[in-house]
Amino acid sequence: MTISGFTMGKNARKLYYPMKQAVMSILPIVNEFIVVLGDSDADDTTRQEIMSIGDPKIRIIDTVWDIEKYPKGMEHAHQTDIAKGYCKGDWLFYLQSDEVVHEDDLPVIRKRCQDLLHEKIVEGLLFDYIHFWGDYNHYQKGHCWYNREIRIIRNDPEIHSWESAQSFRRIPGFDGIHYRQQENTFKLNVARAQARIFHYGWVRPPELMNSKIKHFNINHKGFKAVSQLEKQLFYKGDFDYGNLNNSEKYYGSHPSVMNEWIQQFNWAHKLRYSGGKIVSRNPIKHEKTKYVILSWIENKLLGGRKLGKFKNYILVNQ
Repeated sequence: MTISGFTMGKNARKLYYPMKQAVMSILPIVNEFIVVLGDSDADDTTRQEIMSIGDPKIRIIDTVWDIEKYPKGMEHAHQTDIAKGYCKGDWLFYLQSDEVVHEDDLPVIRKRCQDLLHEKIVEGLLFDYIHFWGDYNHYQKGHCWYNREIRIIRNDPEIHSWESAQSFRRIPGFDGIHYRQQENTFKLNVARAQARIFHYGWVRPPELMNSKIKHFNINHKGFKAVSQLEKQLFYKGDFDYGNLNNSEKYYGSHPSVMNEWIQQFNWAHKLRYSGGKIVSRNPIKHEKTKYVILSWIENKLLGGRKLGKFKNYILVNQ
């Protein structure tokens, strides 16, 4: 049995994505790791960081992003598919550049891949998510946050990244362009990986969080829409995470590959651990009353089960 790791990104280090740590986190259990890097700015150092790992299993592929051809975030899925196309393993392990795996989970993941290798009904493995928020001691698990997602798939040419690369679907006869198509796409049959993804996409210095949101919006809304938002000073100043003590407290350990990265945390003085909403900004989705109530019901009364939440998978094996 062989496992390929793969990821993609553009300006990852410049925008404070721990891509190097993501790659390193699963290197012990993969036979190769494909890193697809887009045409980043001259001051981005992602390539140098990936190369500094010094592992011959890593292969870097250079690409050029085209968000006019792939709008609404579909370039993310397109780049993911490019990386997938270079993979040779029986199983393909996808990590976004802000997702890291704990070393304690690696033996479990490898065993699951081995045990399920010949269970052909299983097309992918489903991971549990921890979405860190603001700092490394708080996380979100409310209604607005997905609690599970597919991150390992079989090496099957009909399986493609879907929508904005959050997940995967089987798409027979795919045209390679319309990653948001619904018709003639099929949810994958999956088993639980019995492992976690540590998601650090919302842990950045507040000034860089706004920069990340701006670039994310360019990929989803286009340059023109973002230009209008810039005129309204939408991305100016520091991002406000709100009162972090309204989030869940994290007491566990982080992946060891994140130790040096976490030691760079120096923006506690810019965060809030008390107080209510800031009326001068629009509420973040999970702060809206409707979702606060839904989250309370799900977490306090339903053991975390999501009410009416879309699931892009079919669980066929626990």
